[in-house]
Amino acid sequence: MKRLLLGSSLIMFAGFIAVFAAILYKINTYEADPSEAVFASSVVVGPDAEVIQATLTDGVLLVLVREGSKTALLRVDAVTGKQLSRTDFIAR
Repeated sequence: MKRLLLGSSLIMFAGFIAVFAAILYKINTYEADPSEAVFASSVVVGPDAEVIQATLTDGVLLVLVREGSKTALLRVDAVTGKQLSRTDFIAR
């Protein structure tokens, strides 16, 4: 019975260590808040373009747009608003 109590106590202690380690890891990993980032005041897309989705990754704004029946992915510099590249999706 003493060995069973000792074994379960060690497992409980290891569990507490794992939980506290996870909490400390989350506290110490810092990611910049996107709300503090500087963004361009405007981004130029086509006249009939509909923005479907936008995502910020490493200072590059990825914008998925639909222009009529076509869909394209625009890579835009988040600070200047300048379009870096464009990828058109083509159905075959």
